[in-house]
Amino acid sequence: MAVKRNTIISIAKGIAIILMVIAHAEAPGWLCKFIFEFHMPLFFITAGFFFSTKYLHDEATFVKKRVKGLYIPFVKWAVFFLFIHNWMFDIGILNEVYGNEQGGVLHPWSTHQIQQNLWNIFTAMGGYDAFLCGAFWFFRGLFVASILYLIIYKVVDLGISRYPRLTRMTPYLVCLIMLLLCGWKTWEGLKVINLVQGGYRDMMGCFFFGIGFIFRQFVDDYRQIMSRPYLAIPTTLLFGLIVWLFSKYLTANMNWRSTFQQFLSLPVPAILGFLMTYNISQWIDAGKGWFKRFLVYTGDHTLNIFIFHIISYKVVSLIKIWYYGLDIRQIGCHMVIHEHSQEDCFWILYTVAGVGIPLLGTWLCEKAKERIRAYRASSAAQPQ
Repeated sequence: MAVKRNTIISIAKGIAIILMVIAHAEAPGWLCKFIFEFHMPLFFITAGFFFSTKYLHDEATFVKKRVKGLYIPFVKWAVFFLFIHNWMFDIGILNEVYGNEQGGVLHPWSTHQIQQNLWNIFTAMGGYDAFLCGAFWFFRGLFVASILYLIIYKVVDLGISRYPRLTRMTPYLVCLIMLLLCGWKTWEGLKVINLVQGGYRDMMGCFFFGIGFIFRQFVDDYRQIMSRPYLAIPTTLLFGLIVWLFSKYLTANMNWRSTFQQFLSLPVPAILGFLMTYNISQWIDAGKGWFKRFLVYTGDHTLNIFIFHIISYKVVSLIKIWYYGLDIRQIGCHMVIHEHSQEDCFWILYTVAGVGIPLLGTWLCEKAKERIRAYRASSAAQPQ
């Protein structure tokens, strides 16, 4: 008898990726601040949820999975967008007039710059197109964070191996070490010079990765407690309230330039935001229907949304340009057209496109592959 798949984490990832697309679409400021408090840490926590101590003795398998699942997709699509960068200027998707909210713009790259970026992509998981691949830092962040967690876990575990009673404390010690290192880093404004953007996101990602592993140890008890509506509903609302209060008075996110105060402000709302999302995901998972199936499918294909949501926004930008009669070059705005963004509801259309177009493309590719496999199977079954 087949074991029923636990889809709660997939639903949580689906919710998180939708929240990311909403925030990148320049939704109302209060909503974006609320989302930024926890949506990226949530991805690191869900990744750590699936970490297993068996990899402490099979490091090669763990690294191969990280390379296959993160490094290779990053390289493939970063190189793709690298080579179409100048073409994007030729067809008007990018230009040197409109860019990000701070007024920064991109320029066409010389042959030398393209070659240097190519080297950066392969050697440092950097060098990607900042406007078309603005979320690609996550690939490097999770890649480094997960491998760093494995290394530090092994070192700490080895260091306390002579005290068997302490070995159960290893996951907590790893998280404590990462917090202390991140605190030192932000207090002194230090940079890890061999990591793009200085390493803060990678190190905090390692901390949240460890939180996910710790949560896994208690998830059954937690789910049992939260199965009681009289306790789960007020607890979830309380978590949401605390996250909102942090977003209003102690704003923080996984910005690579975070200050020491922002570092201190991040762990609590990030963890509570994950628990809030997990509770909601558990309720959704208990039901049936298209909404659950949609979130599971979305959560299972978050990387495709990471890769293509920004370019998908351009479809809605064309509609917004037509609606307001804007300069056509505003399609080059990163990530969306900034004009009127806090006044209208175009962020909803941007969200639909940012999630829907990548998922539609994924679904069509899957169907095409199924037909090809079916055709090959039927051909092989035909008598010669």
